[in-house]
Amino acid sequence: MPAAIAYPHVTADDPATARIEGTRYKVVQLAAEHFQHGWTAEELLRQHPDLRPEQVYAALAYFYDHRETILTALNSSASAAAAVRDAASLSRAELLKRRG
Repeated sequence: MPAAIAYPHVTADDPATARIEGTRYKVVQLAAEHFQHGWTAEELLRQHPDLRPEQVYAALAYFYDHRETILTALNSSASAAAAVRDAASLSRAELLKRRG
């Protein structure tokens, strides 16, 4: 049986909801910025000055150890957002009709 890995600065019940301890940040949020925008740890620190280097590096280590699960969560939330956006988009005629 593999030994459990402890992640200082990260609390998690499951990989998709892991948070940086003592903050409002989810690991998935930093993972998205790192993975989708190509931000380095240093850029993440510039963008989030309230985080300490050890918190960012712990979040990135957690991301890479749970990469598939977190990327699946990112893709499903992006799909859900696209569905809401598509359902909410109205044509000009529909907007004028609602206006009365």
